[in-house]
Amino acid sequence: MATTIIQPGEIEPPVRKAPWLRLPERETLFARREERCKALAKRHPLEKYLQFLARVARAQQDTLNGYEKVALPDADWLRLSRQHGMPPLAIQNWRRDASWHEALRMIIGMVRDAAEPATTDSLARLLAAGEPAFESMADGLLTGDYAGLDLAAAPLVGAALQVYWVHMATSLGREAFACSAAPTLCPVCASPPLTSIVRNGGGENGQRYLHCSLCASEWHMVRTKCSNCQSTKDIAYHGIEGDLGAVKAETCDECKIYLKIMFIDHDPNIEPTVDDLTTLPLDILMDQAGFIRNSFSFYLIPAEEMPV
Repeated sequence: MATTIIQPGEIEPPVRKAPWLRLPERETLFARREERCKALAKRHPLEKYLQFLARVARAQQDTLNGYEKVALPDADWLRLSRQHGMPPLAIQNWRRDASWHEALRMIIGMVRDAAEPATTDSLARLLAAGEPAFESMADGLLTGDYAGLDLAAAPLVGAALQVYWVHMATSLGREAFACSAAPTLCPVCASPPLTSIVRNGGGENGQRYLHCSLCASEWHMVRTKCSNCQSTKDIAYHGIEGDLGAVKAETCDECKIYLKIMFIDHDPNIEPTVDDLTTLPLDILMDQAGFIRNSFSFYLIPAEEMPV
């Protein structure tokens, strides 16, 4: 009987190619955020705020779970977007459906009892002002024009917008999107990245993804390339001495922009939005070193306009 000798590698499963785009996991996105808030709140200087944001994230997940169908880009718009490398749900030109107003009301209703008195007052004023105020705040948040925004109410407006965009992105599915002509912006909604994250396991092992500040989609960008100007020169990494090294700041000397980079292999429980918020000392360090960030979390809006 002939014996077949199996060569090394022949019985190994093929290496799975890393996807260029990762859409958020609709069923668990905000629930994971809630759990991460609760886990990191313990003995953290932002403990009370993190506990409140855990309530916000739970409200976001509940609202997303019950979100009704909304208008989505039609086949012609999707085809045109793919041909020209345009994000089909771009914040600059996608006409927002009024359903996000009801999402905002629902989220506020679920968290208002846990808010600080000043925030409760801000939310009451926002609700009384109605839909024109909702849209005005949304415009400011999405364009980075924070002048005049009510910073106490802004995180709730941002939370509702996140739910709306996640709903649209996951309803369309990954095949609706193509690589953007502007690789530093989200190929789904054209928002800037909040952070980047280095994945592990399978074809994604060691691959860096930029994480969208709005729809939580992630798109691949090679490491050691600036997420703002795409320079590959003078890229450096900075961390806080004594921590786990799970979150660092990636800086570019060409444009003086930095973006946090998070390593799953150092902490498998990382949640980009929450871990960005809880590593504020790193932002302070970068500010002192003369670097700026070109996007912010809806959960922590700066008291002045974003640098451009």
